[in-house]
Amino acid sequence: MKSINPIDQHHKSSLAPAILWPLLIVFSIWIVYWIEIRFRFNFTSFGVYPRQVRGLFGIFASPFIHSGIDHLYKNSIPLLVLLASLFYFYKDIAWKALLFGLLSSGLLTWIIARPSFHIGASGVVYFLASFLFFKGIGSRNYRLVALALIVVFLYGSLVWGTMPGEPGISWEGHLSGFISGLLLSFFLKSTHFQDLPPLHKPKKKSNSEDEFMKQFDENGNFRPLDPDHEDPSFSQSTTADEVEVKYKADDKD
Repeated sequence: MKSINPIDQHHKSSLAPAILWPLLIVFSIWIVYWIEIRFRFNFTSFGVYPRQVRGLFGIFASPFIHSGIDHLYKNSIPLLVLLASLFYFYKDIAWKALLFGLLSSGLLTWIIARPSFHIGASGVVYFLASFLFFKGIGSRNYRLVALALIVVFLYGSLVWGTMPGEPGISWEGHLSGFISGLLLSFFLKSTHFQDLPPLHKPKKKSNSEDEFMKQFDENGNFRPLDPDHEDPSFSQSTTADEVEVKYKADDKD
């Protein structure tokens, strides 16, 4: 019976969740926005309002509420990419990380933010980017380190969003997500990729098998092989004395 490659098995078991759940989550956010527009609701008051009890509900609700189509679109693409990465590379802790990230980033926003309604999924985006980066760097697994570098390449500029800047942008929510991702990367443990075997490494050739090393004799002298000679043990036997005699014979002629 043919054994299943563990890497192929991992890929098959992780691919479906990495596609299905991110699509469903982002689709639900778009549905909420469609309901708001279609029935002329305004859900902004359900966002996080700092240091007031009524604002605590926004910890769960705010990621589903957006101020406009542009705001929603800008959050949807990175949310899809980062959620897919989370569910593929950290499938065993994906839901736990997402729930704790939502709670911690929302609660921290509630504590430190300025008095205003804070809405949007950008805090979750910052959490995911931070979590995937720091978790990958600290994993010592080349697959996860590569993922961390890809996250930096795609979304490294997000770090500027954690500082006060454009009015109307919740930099406090961004900062809260970033800090939450950093802290949870140390506390949440995953073995989903750590248990995979390393890639096959080619067997190192001995000197007797290496084509280049065959050009040297046992004393380390360079003796190029004749490419037309089929004997692998062939080496040049012409000595310096024979060359000198040949040159002298040519002089006499």
